[in-house]
Amino acid sequence: MDITRQQRHGVLFYACMDPAWRGAAHGFSTRLGGISPAPWDSLDLGANRGDDPANVRENFVRFSAAVGTDARSLVKNHQVHSNLVRPVTRADVQSDPAAPGVYEADGLVTDEPGVCLTIFSGDCIPVLLYDPVRRCIAAAHAGWRGTALGIAARAAEKMCGDYGCRPADILAAIGPGIGPCCFETHVDVPDGLRGGLGVEADPFIHPLSRAGKYQVDLKGANRRWLELAGLDPDHISVCDACTACRLDIFWSHRVQGNARGSMAAMIQLLPTP
Repeated sequence: MDITRQQRHGVLFYACMDPAWRGAAHGFSTRLGGISPAPWDSLDLGANRGDDPANVRENFVRFSAAVGTDARSLVKNHQVHSNLVRPVTRADVQSDPAAPGVYEADGLVTDEPGVCLTIFSGDCIPVLLYDPVRRCIAAAHAGWRGTALGIAARAAEKMCGDYGCRPADILAAIGPGIGPCCFETHVDVPDGLRGGLGVEADPFIHPLSRAGKYQVDLKGANRRWLELAGLDPDHISVCDACTACRLDIFWSHRVQGNARGSMAAMIQLLPTP
């Protein structure tokens, strides 16, 4: 199950087009296909970047139309780099697509069709989960702290513990984010990953010749967390696009700082045929 680049209605995004995902409209945005001016050009989906809310609102309408979700049914969180996963329902839907998230959490989960889970990124790793058997979805925002805390695995565990999902049935899509090629860190990041994954973190930590510097593979670490949570490795798809390498199609917080827009990942259960 590959995550591939798609273009629809002039909007460029990534999605898993395997038929197994057909019951869940979903996508990972890029920076292309919106109306925002520089430095948010052009598909800025962030409510707190300084862009005109009218632009963000229209960008959500365009992105939602491209991936098949409903821009009037978004549920967003206030991301705090935690492993907190919040169950949500239609009562949590925000009527204004440009409004900021309310709940402090880095994961959202629901089994209600029509509720569009939405998370944000600018180098951090977006993770979407879908159980086509139990018909349950989750979305997780995994920065390095959230990765160290196992936010992706926590979302899968929430699906199983609260909604009756089986790990073997869950499909996972790990979207565009900073790659090990560009994620150079001090020892705090490797120490954090080892604090959560133990020796399982070692394959994703690469010491550099400069003392105290490391390259870290956050996508690989999130994949390993999901495997340890019981997901079938064949059900985990990973996008190899690096946000810091491809500034032509993504924004990167590490490269651009705060003078940028924000990408989003969305997932929404479709009605049963």
